[in-house]
Amino acid sequence: ARRSPRPARGLTDRLYCGRRVCYEVLGVSRQASKAEIARAYRQLARQYHPDRYRGEPAGGEGSGAQAAHEKFLLIAAAYETLKDEETRKDYDYMLDHPEEYYRHYYHYYRRRLAPKVDVTIVILVTVCAISVFQFFSWWSSYNEAINYLASVPKYRIQATEIARQQGLLNKTKEKGKNRRSKEEIREEEEEIIKDIIKNKIDIKGGYQKPKIYDILLFQILLAPFYWCKYIVWYCWWIYCFTIKGQEYGVEEKLYIIRRYMKMSQSQFDSLEDHQKETFLERQLWIRENYEVYKREQEEELKKKMAMDPRWKRYRRWMKNEGPGRLTFVDD
Repeated sequence: ARRSPRPARGLTDRLYCGRRVCYEVLGVSRQASKAEIARAYRQLARQYHPDRYRGEPAGGEGSGAQAAHEKFLLIAAAYETLKDEETRKDYDYMLDHPEEYYRHYYHYYRRRLAPKVDVTIVILVTVCAISVFQFFSWWSSYNEAINYLASVPKYRIQATEIARQQGLLNKTKEKGKNRRSKEEIREEEEEIIKDIIKNKIDIKGGYQKPKIYDILLFQILLAPFYWCKYIVWYCWWIYCFTIKGQEYGVEEKLYIIRRYMKMSQSQFDSLEDHQKETFLERQLWIRENYEVYKREQEEELKKKMAMDPRWKRYRRWMKNEGPGRLTFVDD
């Protein structure tokens, strides 16, 4: 039999059953079945278990309870090695090829350090947790927007007038047995006003009403559908506007403008209608027109910043006391 080099013993002594052969520890052959291995383990475990050990059995190794405890740990290590088919296969390969010690070292610790929980379950739980947090966070932002609009006089007066026309406020002021306190009436009227604002105002952008299919979980599940939809739409676009040379419609023009501006759909939807009309009047879907518009916006922004007192103070500070200037203070 081929002897393993000295470095191999240095590594493999700490693997599996160490210098002992796991089959010999359990008293079974290398051809033993899983049932035979389990039966041998149960018999030896009962014999050497620390809670059941009552003196060293005849022919045993070592002496005392400490030796029995070490024997029990060795039996458990042998069983853990041989009960799993993949681990047993790695161990058998090590017995047949002891010189490949780095390979044995790698496989042994890869299996020991591998996560015990299925990665798919971990990913699914993580995605669900993120989706739940995402959904409630959006609801919180949406409710904040409704509370803010309910405090703005313009929208509050309009909502109150609509509620009065629909007779909703009169129902809150019932008399007799159903009479309620002023605080209860005020809370109910506030909820009525908020409900009208929710129904009458279309909030867009980051504070829009959350939709269940916008959360991460549904986005992942619907990803194949979205990809197919996009491919069909892209082929239709190429066919209509590149091959056939059709003129762009309003939706197509706004789509091109949004792409030029590098804005998401929700950001573009949050713009006022008159802004979109201005984009169409200036024909910004044409690249040259958009470049002119972009330069105009940049120049206008520079003028605003130049006239802004805060920006002037900042430039004065950068010139006189900014991080690039060295000053000496005399005592």
